[in-house]
Amino acid sequence: MRRTDYEGDALVSGIRRREFILLGGGAAVAWPVAAWAQQRPMPVIGFLRNTEPDEVPHLVAAFRKGLAETGYVEGRNVVIDYRWTHGRADRLPAMAADLVARGVDVIVALGSTPAVRAANTSTTTIPIVFMIGADPVEIGLVASLNRPGGNLTGVFNLVQQVAQKHLEILHQLAPAATAFALLTNPANPPTTAFYTRELEAAARTLGLRAAHVVYAGGERDFDTAFGRLRELRADALVVAADLLFTGHVEKLASLTLRHAIPAIYPYREFAAAGGLVSYGTDLADTHRLGGVYAGRILKGEKPADLPVQQATKVELIINLKTAKSLGLEIPPTLLARADEVIE
Repeated sequence: MRRTDYEGDALVSGIRRREFILLGGGAAVAWPVAAWAQQRPMPVIGFLRNTEPDEVPHLVAAFRKGLAETGYVEGRNVVIDYRWTHGRADRLPAMAADLVARGVDVIVALGSTPAVRAANTSTTTIPIVFMIGADPVEIGLVASLNRPGGNLTGVFNLVQQVAQKHLEILHQLAPAATAFALLTNPANPPTTAFYTRELEAAARTLGLRAAHVVYAGGERDFDTAFGRLRELRADALVVAADLLFTGHVEKLASLTLRHAIPAIYPYREFAAAGGLVSYGTDLADTHRLGGVYAGRILKGEKPADLPVQQATKVELIINLKTAKSLGLEIPPTLLARADEVIE
């Protein structure tokens, strides 16, 4: 029987193993935390993510695939306790604290620096596996990539390493463009800072003006942000790697088409949804690696001894249909480099 995932902030939310069905009356009774911890027959992973559950099913599947590579299959020999904030980051601390109180064996926080920080603040003993774009050493999560120390390890994707490349690729696609803009989330200062720094460096190298910075802190801000792009007369757009944006790929792809502005995105999901081009880490692969690490920790390895992995798989995806809609001709050299062309 397939079990259902629930939210994590109610007393009996999301924890299918915490309910005991009385055979006589069919009533569900929430067990006390201590009793539940004594009775659970399988190791438990707390899965903490600052999105809607239906936004990233392929990434959850990739995480499960990584777990399976280490011998763990959900429902057979491991339980995954899902906690979704539905985009409300303010709920992360309470959800992380509840996972700690329930004594999960490992917490995974994949794709969100605030989720990792919430978990890290809640415990210094339960292992934490993360997947983030910001440098975990630079933002103080681990002592070093090779020897993270403490109770955290995970996967560091290549957002910083490819940020300058975004402007270079966009310049090849729209060579007549002179005014570029960056769309970023003001609630994510590390990402905003390094994107701004890297794009300014790329602009100098290419002889372009420094990129304008446009902010959106929620879906409600998207229309305003694109209105601001029009005011700035931006010719092209770089969309930063941020959990908010990856949760609304179709909306952002639609807006760039409606405003007829060429845009480059950090992940394949955007190009698949109708965005012009994406260049960056394979998110599914990084989530798979997160699953592998969670499984290895369940087998007894310590996060302090597991080096933070740097994702190495970067892919260039071009949407030819969108290029035609924007009146752009893709240079043959760029097409030859593409890992995938969507027609």
